[in-house]
Amino acid sequence: MKQFHDIRMMSEYTRRNMETVRFIAEDGTEEEFYIEERTRLHGSDYLLVTDSPEGDANALILKDISDESSEEAQYVPVEDEKELGALLKVFEEMLDDTAIEM
Repeated sequence: MKQFHDIRMMSEYTRRNMETVRFIAEDGTEEEFYIEERTRLHGSDYLLVTDSPEGDANALILKDISDESSEEAQYVPVEDEKELGALLKVFEEMLDDTAIEM
């Protein structure tokens, strides 16, 4: 998995029957992620995804950059430190039983 930021999720519970999303990387490889949570901030949609459905996992925060007329969503990893910090706070509040470390 490509690492954009070192974000880890520590959880004591198993996340079962989670919605997954598949991404095609620029090199053509396909990766599956588990959607932990969604939010909307300042008019943009974000996903918090992990690489594992249970236990400790690597996480990414993805931003939807597709336009409204697109049939498919296009997500990119959040790399701006200020934006990432704000989103980490939002997601930590939403997932009160899970620690998120950067």
